Amino acid sequence: MKGRPPHRGGKGSGGDGAGGKGFGGPRSRPPRAGNGPRTSALEAARRAAKNRGEDVADRSPWATEDAAPAPEKALRKPRSAPPKAAARAPKATVAAEAPTRREQRAAASETLATGVQTLTVEADEAGMRIDRFLTARFPQLPFARVQSIVRKGELRVDGKRAKPNDRLEPGMSVRVPPLKLDQPSDRPRSPSKVAGDAEFLRSLILYEDADMMILNKPFGLAVQGGSGTVRHVDGLLDALTEPGGQRPRLVHRLDKDTAGCLIIAKTRLAAATLAKSFRSRAARKIYWALTAGVPRTRQGRVSTYLAKEEPTDADARMRIAKHGDEGASHALTYYAVVDQAAQKLSWLSLKPVTGRTHQLRAHAAHIGHPIVGDPKYFDVENWELPGGIQNRLHLLARRIVIPHPRTGKPVDVSAPLPPHMAQSWNLLGFDAARYDPIVEAPEA
Repeated sequence: MKGRPPHRGGKGSGGDGAGGKGFGGPRSRPPRAGNGPRTSALEAARRAAKNRGEDVADRSPWATEDAAPAPEKALRKPRSAPPKAAARAPKATVAAEAPTRREQRAAASETLATGVQTLTVEADEAGMRIDRFLTARFPQLPFARVQSIVRKGELRVDGKRAKPNDRLEPGMSVRVPPLKLDQPSDRPRSPSKVAGDAEFLRSLILYEDADMMILNKPFGLAVQGGSGTVRHVDGLLDALTEPGGQRPRLVHRLDKDTAGCLIIAKTRLAAATLAKSFRSRAARKIYWALTAGVPRTRQGRVSTYLAKEEPTDADARMRIAKHGDEGASHALTYYAVVDQAAQKLSWLSLKPVTGRTHQLRAHAAHIGHPIVGDPKYFDVENWELPGGIQNRLHLLARRIVIPHPRTGKPVDVSAPLPPHMAQSWNLLGFDAARYDPIVEAPEA
């Protein structure tokens, strides 16, 4: 088979905010400035606010957003203070400025409220999946807990029950249930541990600039945390957060046992722009896989609907579904046979058009050629693994081409074969430098 070398290459908060209790604590009163009308007016305003159920402790007329209460001696007024100033005091007492949206978001991200709270989707969060939205707003909340909240239907978007893949639009109202989190240890992370994590991540970088980086994610490293998962890319990214800088953010996911190109955004703006590229299918992804048997049609397409076998299980096996089935989403994949080892094994190049959970693995099994080493979808009876080939998932996110988030120019990056796949390629005599025919596959 002749060929040529491949191309190279996110608020409102209903919980307790961070605001103080006013000057002197919840039961204290401002110093009396003589026997003038100021004190009586202030007391009347406090009583009126208390009758309305408001927290009078937060209503000190001397408290502002930008400054702490002044010392007591600075609050005292001479007995001869003009009556006009006293007349204005009740207005300042009753009318308190509402916190800005930025302040509300900051308070929500710093604390996990014990009560129900309602968050408002902002413009820079447009198109976010509901689970990603919750993770962005509460980064200290484990992803497994986020998934559990969404699965159980505890989130409401504009009054309706939210699904994990629901996407948000600016202005939507998201009702969040009470959130609980074990108090973290006050002990800071070991500097050597942070340095080690940063060094490890930097050893994986295939491409980097001021806006984004592309990592060569190794086999077996999870992208996000889950039940029993302690070490994952999302957690390691903390080590790359510079003082005063933004934390790097995930843009998409790969399965734990899928190796290859993983895009990381360095800023919130870059993350939003790159996420839109994935949603609009402006990003081109090429995967390589080793599969059982050889497809009769050497180049073709797989178009199905996919749904989880167990809707409540985040890592459940995907099944082929029918249009209209609950939770079913359309999935489209192009494939091509690059090479083969007799009729035993084939090297497939896969091009997913959609991005469903386990899409390539489920589609490969659907056409009767599951991916070697797949613990969920490999179901060929009486099939023996050829000698020297490891029983690990043979799936690589080989290449990604995506518009740069700032310049719009294409970023084209390829990842090398992981060690276990490189070993298999060598044993089977496959040449990884061969032309990849899926590049020429039709788009639709």
